[in-house]
Amino acid sequence: MIALDASALLAFLFRERGHERVGAVIETAYLSAVNLSEVIGRFVRDGHDARTVLQRLTSSTIEIVPFTTADAALAASLVLQTRALGLSLGDRACLALALARRIPAVTADRAWARLHIGIDIQVVR
Repeated sequence: MIALDASALLAFLFRERGHERVGAVIETAYLSAVNLSEVIGRFVRDGHDARTVLQRLTSSTIEIVPFTTADAALAASLVLQTRALGLSLGDRACLALALARRIPAVTADRAWARLHIGIDIQVVR
């Protein structure tokens, strides 16, 4: 099981560098609803219908995980550790999911490699 960051899912969907590594673990992926929103937003910017993208993603093997109040607090607790790296709320939502489930986080964002927060962080490119 892995927590999938929006950047890694987008790399997979657009066949960008690192997509093979994401493909190898996508069958066991959890995706925070916050990261789902980021991915859908990227497709909306390209003119796609949000509901259609949502349907396609929710019909995949990726398990979408609601962003709860506990997740919000955990993500907020990461602000000081992630601010200097420029990580966003979406990034922290993925990290919070990984921390809560004690699973690796998979991302395409190289800055995450500098984090030391007690979970395995796998950078795909």
